[in-house]
Amino acid sequence: MKSSEETSSFVTPQGRRIAYHLNDGIGPAVVFLGGFKSDMGGTKAVHLEKWARDSGRAFLRFDYSGHGESSEAFTDGCIGDWFEDACAAIGLLAGKVILVGSSMGGWISLLVARAMPERVAGMVTIAAAPDFTEDSMWDGFSDAQKAELMAGQVALPSEYGEPYIITRRLIEEGRTRLVLRDPLPLPFPVRFLQGTADADVKMSVALRLLDHADGPDMRLTLVDGADHRFSDDACLDLIVTSVEDVLRQAG
Repeated sequence: MKSSEETSSFVTPQGRRIAYHLNDGIGPAVVFLGGFKSDMGGTKAVHLEKWARDSGRAFLRFDYSGHGESSEAFTDGCIGDWFEDACAAIGLLAGKVILVGSSMGGWISLLVARAMPERVAGMVTIAAAPDFTEDSMWDGFSDAQKAELMAGQVALPSEYGEPYIITRRLIEEGRTRLVLRDPLPLPFPVRFLQGTADADVKMSVALRLLDHADGPDMRLTLVDGADHRFSDDACLDLIVTSVEDVLRQAG
């Protein structure tokens, strides 16, 4: 089994170098897809990796281009680039996978499921943020911010550190990746997790996603008082329990 401390990398068909950690084990492999401007060293990804290692389960975490240890600048990226990165990362694995998508990673997971449903055995999302470039960012911009963005980019304050630089390409390309406007079949077990105190992704998004998607086994769990990080001990335990449930249901 490859050590979780060892970072490997590969180059996507588009020429981007993607850093990743892969633990060998039984399948279906669990793949963690992180959030906007986050990296594979986050609490949820590392916690899941430890669970997978202890369980003998194959597990993959990676950095999108422009994130963490991967190549490219964050401001050069867009939803489509990061979706392509995820597809290429999944290509490292044989057989079906369980997708665990956090925030933007939830949107990317839905795009992967739409593009290659034959590869997906199940899904867990954590504060999934489908279509956020349009429904949260663009729709929330003032006229002045929209004008600034159309001229190139706009800076948004972030409680997680430096301001987010939002580019015109991110918004415009994101409109070609929306998943809540067209049918969204999810023909496998799905567990949506959402905190009621999430200031970044409102409960209404989770309810809209549950209502919009179509699948035989979809459940939404609301956690009272949990915020967007969804990283305290109880939330981490719930993530693991949800992944284990999906694995059981997927057979």
